[in-house]
Amino acid sequence: MSLLFAFRGRCYQQGADEAAFLTQLETLHLQWFSAEEEGRTEDATEHKIRKSREEGKVARSQDVSAAVVLIFASVALALLAPFILRGSLEMTDYFIRNSTELDITRDDFLVPVFFHYFVRLTLPIAIVCFIAAILGNLMQVGFLFTTKPIEPDPKKIAPDFVKFIKKSFLSMEALFNLAKSTGKVAIVGLMAALNILSDIDRILNLVNSSFINGFQLIAWIAFRILIQTSIIFLVLSLFDYLFQRKQHRESIKMTKQEVKEERKTYEGDPFVKSRLKQRMRELMQRTMIQNVPTADVVITNPTHFAVAMEYKRDSMQAPVVVAKGQDALAQRIRTVASENGIPIIENKPLARALYAEVEVGDAIPEQFYQAVVTVLKEVYRLDRSKAAVWT
Repeated sequence: MSLLFAFRGRCYQQGADEAAFLTQLETLHLQWFSAEEEGRTEDATEHKIRKSREEGKVARSQDVSAAVVLIFASVALALLAPFILRGSLEMTDYFIRNSTELDITRDDFLVPVFFHYFVRLTLPIAIVCFIAAILGNLMQVGFLFTTKPIEPDPKKIAPDFVKFIKKSFLSMEALFNLAKSTGKVAIVGLMAALNILSDIDRILNLVNSSFINGFQLIAWIAFRILIQTSIIFLVLSLFDYLFQRKQHRESIKMTKQEVKEERKTYEGDPFVKSRLKQRMRELMQRTMIQNVPTADVVITNPTHFAVAMEYKRDSMQAPVVVAKGQDALAQRIRTVASENGIPIIENKPLARALYAEVEVGDAIPEQFYQAVVTVLKEVYRLDRSKAAVWT
């Protein structure tokens, strides 16, 4: 917030009024403020994370890609070294032999031949580096293609050079990048010194060696430095990736109001959802109460639970729960059952079990058959035909 006050003070010093301040404030891009200064204290929702990814805003470390490219390029150089050496010698021999015989200023001599050898020697390494760069990015963010990060956006222009300098040179990210760059230089220097010192005797004796032997020694030392340095860079890049992921999460944090608005948009207004649920419960209760007069028996707890069951021998394989309720609704079911002459049987374990395990409209499970048979026998003790069905 202090940044907002400073920006506001600068506007007033220039003679701007309140409206002008608000107009200029709208042009500020969020990248120049930390999450806490904007009131963004809530973690990003899944929708915000998905939207940011679609816009190309993902946690990605350039050091990881650079380290992967360096490792692949070093290995490719080692494997293709004989091919590259032969091509270089062939190119050198060609130009030396023809330098005194042909007009080297002719376009049909210098340019085509140069590009022929250039492509032969560099294309394999370039292809390996291209594949490694794609692999390094896939390892971090998966497959993602979007052009939004390169689209021009006037809001990203720094509105305050003081803030820009502070973010670029005095922020935690700037200090981290400075330490990272300094560490890279130190690592390269250290690895070079260690490798050179390990072969210092052989290097000093190069004056007595042939050109090929000297070339092979220097190439081997350079290759060791490349491989060792690239592996160290890859390990260190993991810490940079963790830092970038933390920064990314901070950058997409949301305010409490944004979270509420998003929840309303994608999940519905909580008040409306509550009213709809209440309305659904009322409709369900009204329907159940209307079904009670068709029941054959109501099993009670006796006061806390009530379950009304209907059984039609011709169309049902087992009794069906047509209504159930607890407390006030249970009392309502018992009242309607009494008014319509429906038998009410007290069976505490059965009432509680049916209420918990059987939904309205479902037939009772086989595990309750024996208990329900006992109830129905009592209800139908005057009707031998119905009772015989459950014997």
